[in-house]
Amino acid sequence: MIVVLLNVYLVILFCLVKFRIVPFNLFWKVSPILVLLILLVGLFIPMNWGAPQGPALVVRNSVAIVPSVAGEVVEVPVKANSPLRVGDVLFRIDPAPYQSQVNALQAQLKLSQLRLAEKTRLQTTPAGRAFDVEQYQAEVDQLEAQLVGANWNLEKTIVRAPADGYVTNLALRTGARVANLPLSPVMAFIDTSETIIGVEVPQIDARYVEPGQPVEVTFKYEPGKVYGGKVESILQAVATGQTQTSGTAVSSKTIETLPFVVRVKLDDAEFANRLPAGSTGDAAIFTEHVSAAHVIRKVLLRQIAITNYINPF
Repeated sequence: MIVVLLNVYLVILFCLVKFRIVPFNLFWKVSPILVLLILLVGLFIPMNWGAPQGPALVVRNSVAIVPSVAGEVVEVPVKANSPLRVGDVLFRIDPAPYQSQVNALQAQLKLSQLRLAEKTRLQTTPAGRAFDVEQYQAEVDQLEAQLVGANWNLEKTIVRAPADGYVTNLALRTGARVANLPLSPVMAFIDTSETIIGVEVPQIDARYVEPGQPVEVTFKYEPGKVYGGKVESILQAVATGQTQTSGTAVSSKTIETLPFVVRVKLDDAEFANRLPAGSTGDAAIFTEHVSAAHVIRKVLLRQIAITNYINPF
C-alpha cells in the first residue's frame, strides 16, 4: 500500500512539474523521500498498533470419549463426520452383566424390606428388639445405595454425545472390548456447539486491544469475502509465561517473544458454525487509536481476501 501511495504522489508531482505549476528544484527532487518517511513514521508504523493485523485460526473443543464402564461393544450406530445432537447414541456396551447386578440387588432389597417390615411389627410385642429393626433398616439403606450405583452403571452402557458435534477418526467396531481408563479413549468427539476463533497479535501491537472492539476477518475457506465481528477477550497467558509444578530447580531457557492470542466472535453466527475446525485466515482489529490508518488496513485486508483465490499458503 505504501508503494501505491508513493507512486500516486510521483504521478501528481510529475504532472505539477510538467505543467510548470511547481519548479523542479532540489526540494521537489527530494520530496518523494520526505513523503516516504512521513508515510512510514506518521501512518504505516502507527497503523500496526492502531489497527493490528494477524493470522486467524478456527478451533473447536475435542472431547476424548472414555466409557464409564467396561465391556463388549454390541452396537456402533454413528458414522464418522456425521452431525449429531446432544444425547444421540455413540455406541452401546453389552448391558447383561450390569442388568444382572441390578436384578440381584433388587431381589436382596425386596427380601430386606420384607424382613424389616416383620421386625417392625414384632417390635410392638415383648419378643421384638429395637436392635433388629435398626439392623435391617441399615441393610435396606445400604442396598438402596448400591442399587443406585448399579442402575447408574447400567445406564452408562449407552454412551451418548456430550454436545452437538460429530465423531471423527472413528475406528470403534462391534465386538471390541472397551475399558473405563482415562488414557484409553475409544473415539474423538468434536464439539460444534461453540466456535472459537483466535487471532495472533504481536506483543508490540497488542497494547490497545480491548474487548468489544470491531474486527474484520477473511478466511481462505471463503476467498474474496470479509466478515465483521467483535473482540471477545484477550488471553492473558502464553506458553513462555507458564510455570508448572516440578521437583527440579528452575532452569534457564531461551526467552521467546510469542504473540498474544485474541479471541473474536463473528457477527454472522451461522457462517461461524459452518467453518471447519482448522480454517485459517487473516484478521484486523480496529482500536480507538490511529483512526486515519483504519481505511488503509481495510483495503489491505480486502487485498488479502482477493489473493486467497490463488494463494494456498
